[in-house]
Amino acid sequence: MSNLYSDRNRVVKIIFIVVGAIFIVRLAMLQLFDPKYKQLADQQSLRNITQYPARGFIYDRHGQLLVHNEAVYDLMVIPRMVQNLDTAYFCEALGITRDDFDQRMKKARTYSPFAASIFMKQISKEEYALWENKAFRFKGFYISQRTLRIYDRPIAAHVLGYVGEVNERDLERNPYYKRGDYIGKSGLELQYEEVLRGTKGKKIMHVDVHNREIGPYQNGALDTLPIEGLNLYTTLDADLQQYAEELMANKRGCVVAIEPATGEVLALVSAPSYDPNLLVGRVRGDNYRKLESDIAKPLFNRALQAQYPPGSIFKVAQAMVALDLGVIQPGTGFVCDKSLVGCHNHPSASCVQDAIKMSCNPYFYQVYRRVIQQNRHRNIYRDSQYGLSVWRNYMLGFGFGQRLDIDLPNVQRGNIPDTAFYNRWYGRERWAFSTIYSNSIGQGEVLVVPLQMANLAAIVANRGYYITPHLVRYYGPDSVRDERYLQHHETGVDHRYFDIAARGMYDVVHGAGGTGHRAAVPGISVCGKTGTAENIGNDHSVFIAFAPQDNPRIALAVYVENAAGGGGTWAAPIAGLLIEKYINGEVKRHDVERLYREAAPCQKLPLARKIKKSKKKRQ
Repeated sequence: MSNLYSDRNRVVKIIFIVVGAIFIVRLAMLQLFDPKYKQLADQQSLRNITQYPARGFIYDRHGQLLVHNEAVYDLMVIPRMVQNLDTAYFCEALGITRDDFDQRMKKARTYSPFAASIFMKQISKEEYALWENKAFRFKGFYISQRTLRIYDRPIAAHVLGYVGEVNERDLERNPYYKRGDYIGKSGLELQYEEVLRGTKGKKIMHVDVHNREIGPYQNGALDTLPIEGLNLYTTLDADLQQYAEELMANKRGCVVAIEPATGEVLALVSAPSYDPNLLVGRVRGDNYRKLESDIAKPLFNRALQAQYPPGSIFKVAQAMVALDLGVIQPGTGFVCDKSLVGCHNHPSASCVQDAIKMSCNPYFYQVYRRVIQQNRHRNIYRDSQYGLSVWRNYMLGFGFGQRLDIDLPNVQRGNIPDTAFYNRWYGRERWAFSTIYSNSIGQGEVLVVPLQMANLAAIVANRGYYITPHLVRYYGPDSVRDERYLQHHETGVDHRYFDIAARGMYDVVHGAGGTGHRAAVPGISVCGKTGTAENIGNDHSVFIAFAPQDNPRIALAVYVENAAGGGGTWAAPIAGLLIEKYINGEVKRHDVERLYREAAPCQKLPLARKIKKSKKKRQ
C-alpha cells in the first residue's frame, strides 16, 4: 500500500516539475528570444521618428532659384497603440468621414499593426497648429515633419519633373525607401534623385501615456542626423525658358535651344505644358489624372520623346555627307526637275550653297541618289545596300538614329533606317534608291527627335562637332561635373564643308530667294533652315537656326505641329524672337512678338484621319 502512495507522490512531483519547466522555458522564450513583446513595450514608450532631409534646391544658369522646399507634416499612426479613440471627434478634427477613417486604418494595419505608417499626408502649417492642441486625446497618432517641393516660377515642368510617393516597384528596387517616402518621378527630379534626396536620419523619443513626447531615448545616443540633398545648378536660362513657353502658348510642338560651344541646354519647351506646382501636395493625384486624360497630351515631352519627320532641315546633313564622300562638289548644280519630286517655284540651284538657300527638292533627290548608288556593285540592289550603310554611318555621326545622352530620362532615338529595316519591309534585294528616295528630303522612314534637330544646328555652328546636350552644369558645394559633357563628338565630315552649310543657312534668312526671311533679327546674322514635314493632318512647321554666324551663342530647333504654311511661316519667326531675346536681352519688335505670342495656328484635335499623298508615289 505504501508503495502505491509512493508511486503516486512521485508522479505528482514529476508533473509539477514538468509544468514548472514549461513555464520557465516559455518565460525565457518570451523575455529572451521573442522580440515581439519587447517591441510592443518599446512602442508603448518609445517613438521612432524618421528625420527626412531637405531635398536639394535647383537653380538656373544665372543663380535664379527654380525649386525649393516648404515644410509640411504627415500624420502618422501605430495601429496597435490606438486605444479609447473618440472616432467621431477625431474625424471631425481632421475633416474626414468615418469611411475615410476605416479605409486609412485598414491600410495601416495591413502594412503593420506595430510599425508607424502615414495616416494622412501633407498637412499644412495651419492644420498642424490645430492638431497640436488636440494630439493628447488621440493615442497612437503623432506628427512627422517633411518638406514639399515648391516651384518658384510656373515653367520648365518637363525639365524639372515632379516628386511623388514611392510605389511597390520603387520599394522592390531600392531598400533605401520605405512606404510613405517620396522619390523623383520624372525630369531632373528623377534623373538626379540620389543627388537631390539626401540621407534620412532617425530620432528615438520617450512618450508618456498621453502620447506626448517627454524626451530623447538614451539622451539621443542612438539618434542620427539627416543629411540634406545637394543643390543642382542647371544650364537653363529661366527668362529664355519662360519666354519660349509664352511664344508656344496655344500651340502644340516644342523648342530646344543649346549653347553650341558647351552643349548646355538654354531652354527646353514642350507645348502644351503645365504649371509644375499642379503636381505638388494632396491635389497631385487629381491633377495628374486630368493632365493624363487631356487630348493634347501636356505630360508628353515632345522635345525628347516625339519622333517627327524632319522635313527639309535634313537637307543640310545630306549635303555634308555627299560633299565628304566626294559624290558632289561645292559647285555642283542640278536642274529643278519637278518630274522627279515636287518642289516650289525657284531658279535651279547651281551650287550646294544655293540648294540649301532655296531648299530645292529635286536637287537633294539627285544628291541622295549619288550617295545611295555609288556604282560599287553591278547589282543595283547590292549597290543600294552598300550606299545606305555608308549613309547611315554618317548620320549616326550626326547624332541621329540614337539616343543623345542628355541627363533626362525617356529620350527616344528617332529612326535612321538600315538595310535590315528595308530587307524586312520589302524583302532582300527587292529595294533600291527608287524605293527609298523620300529620305532625301527628310520624309520617308527618317524620324528625328527635336533634341537631335537642335543638335544639328549646333553641329553646323561648331563647324563639324557637338558636345552632348545636357541640363546640369554641376551640383553640390564641390561643383561636381559629369565628364561626359566635356567631350567633343566629331561627325566624321571634313570641317571645311560646314562653312558652305553656314553660308547657305545665312542665305536662307538674309539672301534673295531664301525661305526663312521671317527669322531675321535686325543687327544679328541669323543662319537657319526651314522645313515642312508631311504627316497626318496639316503639315508640321520646322526651323533650325544658330546665331550669330561667327562665334555662335545659341543654336535651336522650333517645331510647330499641324501648322499650315510651312517652316518659314510659323517656326522661323518664333526662332527669330528667341534669338533676339537671348542675344539682346530683350525684344523690341513688339508687333511681331504680339502676333506670334497670340497666334494659334495648330489644326484642332482630333485630327482628321487623312494622310496626304506624297508629291510622287514610290516606285
